[in-house]
Amino acid sequence: MGNLSKILDVLNFKTLYFNFKYLPFRLAVRLPILISRHCRVRKAGGSVEILAPVHFGMIRFGMDDVGIFDNRRSRSIWQVEGKLVFEGRAFIGHGCKISVAKGGELRLGDNLKITAESTIAATNKIHIGANCLLSWNILIMDTDWHSILDENENIINPALPVHIDDHVWIGCKVTILKGVFIASGCIVAAGTIVSKSVVDPNCIIGKNPNEILKRDIQWRE
Repeated sequence: MGNLSKILDVLNFKTLYFNFKYLPFRLAVRLPILISRHCRVRKAGGSVEILAPVHFGMIRFGMDDVGIFDNRRSRSIWQVEGKLVFEGRAFIGHGCKISVAKGGELRLGDNLKITAESTIAATNKIHIGANCLLSWNILIMDTDWHSILDENENIINPALPVHIDDHVWIGCKVTILKGVFIASGCIVAAGTIVSKSVVDPNCIIGKNPNEILKRDIQWRE
């Protein structure tokens, strides 16, 4: 039953639907995108692009298992009306939520790994680089969701792009807010709220508000 359950989780209607909806037929037949049958599809619009050689199962959404979560009750959510670009392989664990608003863009680098229960919400633009590792219960968003107006009714809190460079490790329960840039090779400590950019590479980022805790570090998966 275990093997059968895994097969059913991979080869289901949602997997077939996503591939043939979003990709040209010559690519869709290779089934590069695997969608968990437990995934809730709230919006399946916009566009999906894969900017890499296509092969079976190179993108997995809502799958894999983390021992501290119940993957049968932890449902992933797909809510896409904008543009979603995969620059290569992506492994997005169970319970993760992807939201791309109309006019927004989410770009995910090659060999992205997200453990579980994390949320990415793009209304402007979010770019996560190659070889990034994201833990659980992370929130990344490029908007405040509600407008704040000055005395002349001008919006003073517009959505701003988020850019996470290559080979960044983001710990559990991190929040990354709009307008932030995180340089390559950095580690973001668990529980950090990243509200300002870090332009120096190979740093450990922590505390609230965030600051650099240590420089010239390296990390390996």
